[in-house]
Amino acid sequence: MTQEKSLPNWEQLYQEQAVESMPWFNANLDPDIEKSLTKLNFTTGSVLDIGTGPGTQAIILAERGFQVTATDLSETAIQKAAAKGQEKGLNINWQQDDILNSKISGEFDLIIDRGCFHVLPPDSRPNYVNVVYDLLKPQGYLLLKCFCYLETREGGLYKFTPEEMREIFASKLQIISLEETVYYGNLDPHPLALFIIMQKP
Repeated sequence: MTQEKSLPNWEQLYQEQAVESMPWFNANLDPDIEKSLTKLNFTTGSVLDIGTGPGTQAIILAERGFQVTATDLSETAIQKAAAKGQEKGLNINWQQDDILNSKISGEFDLIIDRGCFHVLPPDSRPNYVNVVYDLLKPQGYLLLKCFCYLETREGGLYKFTPEEMREIFASKLQIISLEETVYYGNLDPHPLALFIIMQKP
């Protein structure tokens, strides 16, 4: 049984720190997401960005013409990201939300998770899979990045093997690809990660 990790108080973190200083801050679209959009020929549609944090990914996708809903557990994170989106004149649906007890309705062509799943306690993972499944349109895609078991840094995040990820998601979603990659952000070297493209049948 995996021991439950001690994680930050996300609201306090976003209240006390500039988002640009956070380890996961990336001003550009994540290169793995960029490649996936090209691979899947995604140029338009509805996107849900779970755990949007600084909101950079949501903002870039909205600038490209996607209809974006972006959520985070932290109300302050949402407020800060929404202010940046408004400065750019973008129409993004920003919502404070807990994905494990989500108030989001509708179905999405694409769901992006660049760091939410790997902070969830192990016993909540089946719930996460069910929620994401319900929020995806048929044939919709989940792009998920999580910490890789090869990452040696100590920290409060859960790390996964490819086999574990397949086991967690295979009952609901078809795994299109699963690759070892890195987390692009403020840490040097970049932390090791897994990037998975999954599709709802």
